[in-house]
Amino acid sequence: MAADIRIVVTGAGGRMGRTLIRLVHETEGLALAGGLEGPASPHLGADLGTLAGLAQPLGLKATADALTLLKDADALIDFSTPAATLEFAALTAQARIVHVIGTTGFTAEDEEKIKAAARHATIVKAGNMSLGVNLLAALVRQAAKALDDTWDIEIVEMHHRHKVDAPSGTALLLGEAAAEGRGIALGDNTERGRDGLTGARARGKIGFASLRGGSVVGDHSVIFATEHERITLGHIAEDRGIFARGALKAARWGQGKGPGLFSMADVLGIE
Repeated sequence: MAADIRIVVTGAGGRMGRTLIRLVHETEGLALAGGLEGPASPHLGADLGTLAGLAQPLGLKATADALTLLKDADALIDFSTPAATLEFAALTAQARIVHVIGTTGFTAEDEEKIKAAARHATIVKAGNMSLGVNLLAALVRQAAKALDDTWDIEIVEMHHRHKVDAPSGTALLLGEAAAEGRGIALGDNTERGRDGLTGARARGKIGFASLRGGSVVGDHSVIFATEHERITLGHIAEDRGIFARGALKAARWGQGKGPGLFSMADVLGIE
């Protein structure tokens, strides 16, 4: 019988961390190897089961000692901050384990550092871990390829009031899919933050709009608009458990794959 896959979770006291702890605990074939928190976190030393709201404590404490935890782990699931993720990537490369990255907000320089770490670690990185969103990205890519640049593309996203980055990682993932379909570079063909007298919309640009409020888990729409007609493709996330389950699927998939930088499209077998 195969041994359980040992999972370490970052941000153990956060909403996603608690969800992941519960799911790892409940999922056959997975075992919780530990939970990480920042050195100034009020959750340091707390039992992970208690943090996650389980009926019984797990006997594992939240710690800031990533090096010790990762030495005996098979995978790290990481929804944290860009700075923390880069530190974790160096450690997972050293430990030669799977690093599932759901963190967003990276700079181009950060992305290069992650690519370098992927020469030693198995990294699965995605702006969104859900099956539905990755299928949506595939549809957006196909639609953008089929429609010429007389069709304007606008991406609208809404998240809870606590989200700190914009556009969301999912919106950028969808924007990249649209840009790939068009055969253009997203970085050179975006419009964001319109305010005041902005002038007419530039042909061929991909627009982004970000809304924040309440407890919205994640709403995304990609609008293709031309003269007299519009096509809207969208996804609504009602429970952050969809992202956690996708991340666990990625951690399983990565076992034995060897070094490399992969996406959820790879995990799900989506062309």
